[in-house]
Amino acid sequence: MNLRDLQYLVALAEHRHFGRAAEACFVSQPTLSTQIKKLEEELGVPLVERTPRKVLLTEVGRDIAIRARDVLGGVEQIRAVARRTLDPESGTVRLGIFPTLGPYLLPHALPLVRAAFPKLELLLVEEKTEALLRLLREGRLDAGILALPLHEDSMHSEFLFEEPFLLAVSDVHPLAHKQGLLKLRDLSNQNLLLLEDGHCLRDQALEVCHLSGAGEHGGFRATSLETLRQMVAANVGITLLPVMAVKPPVAPVDGLHLIEFKGHPPSRRIAMVWRKSSAMDEFLKRLAGVLRQLPPELLDAHPAATPMPAAKSIPTKHARVH
Repeated sequence: MNLRDLQYLVALAEHRHFGRAAEACFVSQPTLSTQIKKLEEELGVPLVERTPRKVLLTEVGRDIAIRARDVLGGVEQIRAVARRTLDPESGTVRLGIFPTLGPYLLPHALPLVRAAFPKLELLLVEEKTEALLRLLREGRLDAGILALPLHEDSMHSEFLFEEPFLLAVSDVHPLAHKQGLLKLRDLSNQNLLLLEDGHCLRDQALEVCHLSGAGEHGGFRATSLETLRQMVAANVGITLLPVMAVKPPVAPVDGLHLIEFKGHPPSRRIAMVWRKSSAMDEFLKRLAGVLRQLPPELLDAHPAATPMPAAKSIPTKHARVH
């Protein structure tokens, strides 16, 4: 048994197809199939059920594949220790981030990381939160930038920042005049447009709905923040947007009115997360420290809010002097 054979088995468990698993391992399909058979012979148990349409792992095959992931993850940790010992600021960090944060945070964060660690190779993976947590558990990511709270005893988290929400309405919506005066109770009996299941921003918005007495706009769930922005601008409904999603370089949308909450606004707390057992622990703490250096104005909701139009002055009539 060798690490390469375990890698083949893990790939087969993930792809359930010999061709795709071989492609992922950069080998030919016959090579992968032969090595799986040799592994079965060595262990003395069948690992794979071969059906005409797909590949299924046997019960023992699934159990061994799970343990093989742990072994491969441990080997990668050993390599990471060696790399970090030689040069803590070089090498590769596989960093996960969720879709409603990545496009808006990274243009501001990556220059900070490049300046602090010019030799570091940052490999970015964008997935929903549950997928990122699975990849972290399996050792296929070194760290993730995720929203709190997380209920993962095996993970260490470093708080990065708190990002406030703005209420997005159309220019003609009755709440558009509430600029700077908006309170959560003003959302009572309103129905918000939300993202589809799986997005942590959906869960955060539902929590605000619960606190304010608002509900969800039935029959519509968006796949992205951009879709939400366009639907709000078209006066289909209202929604909550995180402040970085409306800051430059994001282009403004005509007809979209952004309202700042009065007092402490609803918000989301963002942290950098990694396995407590990670060999990269000390370096990841330094990386998290760099990510905390975002300019404060990036998280300030006030400049992003739509200014209220200036009151029009009424011209006075001048009496004619005869």
